[in-house]
Amino acid sequence: MPITIHIFYTSEQAGNAVAFAEEMERRGIAERIRAEEGNLQYAYFTPLHDDKTVLLIDSWESQDALDAHHASPMMSEIAALRETYDLHMRVERFVGAEDHTDSAFIRK
Repeated sequence: MPITIHIFYTSEQAGNAVAFAEEMERRGIAERIRAEEGNLQYAYFTPLHDDKTVLLIDSWESQDALDAHHASPMMSEIAALRETYDLHMRVERFVGAEDHTDSAFIRK
């Protein structure tokens, strides 16, 4: 069952969260995560009303795939960057539903 994680990276210093996401992309860490087995999505977004926060939407095929990612050596790289930019995190976790009854309300 797919798992989606929303991670809100926030810093007291405006621009730090965006700089973190940009460095994740520039160093190729984000691309390496996207290439991991079981990764479905790894994308950063910026709220229009908040220059101190970046949202990461991170989706995985299963808990096993997510666990393998968390056990990977690149997690220490990510942790070091979070420290560099003095980021704090708020996390929301969603597990995919098998029933998609809301499809009648989605305009394609």
